[in-house]
Amino acid sequence: MKTTDPRIDAYIGKSAEFAQPILRHLRKVVRAGCPAAEETMKWSMPSFVHAGKILAGMAAFKAHCTFGFWHQGMHAALEKEGFDSERAMGNFGRITSLEELPDEKTLVRFVRAAAALSESGERARPVRPKRKKAELKVPADLVAALTKNRAAAKTWGGFSYSHRKEYIEWITEAKRDETRAKRLATTLEWLAERKPRNWKYMNC
Repeated sequence: MKTTDPRIDAYIGKSAEFAQPILRHLRKVVRAGCPAAEETMKWSMPSFVHAGKILAGMAAFKAHCTFGFWHQGMHAALEKEGFDSERAMGNFGRITSLEELPDEKTLVRFVRAAAALSESGERARPVRPKRKKAELKVPADLVAALTKNRAAAKTWGGFSYSHRKEYIEWITEAKRDETRAKRLATTLEWLAERKPRNWKYMNC
């Protein structure tokens, strides 16, 4: 059975220069901890499947990478070891260099633990009651800009909660007025083209 996927090679090759060694290292770690894991792409991001279940996934963004395990049992185990899974999409926060990851031996141990959970037959994610999503507070400057751009406003009106949240966070996290203004202009441009915030990574 083929376990590697050339789409992941392509994804790594298209990623930012800082991200490539991080992604290659994470791939190597998964291969070492679970040689039988199959590579694939899920939600346009490199993922690893074992025993018919998602084992882990990684992704590269403009300024950081993420890596996380799918099984809920791993989230609890990692939190006990001091890793806060709420800081970013993965279990290890926003990764910008290899030094920000646990050492290779520790990561391999985590992968083996995740593989064991996948093999156990235990449900990966418990059924939880749906939580009401917090109301999104759209910045005043974005509201004003949307009223002047019909195409962007139409896209915004049809966007999902998560797509809107990504744009709002991107704009409000800007530390300088100049950066915020530039991001706002880019947001309008991309919305007019019906693009979500992370559209560049959707076709990888």
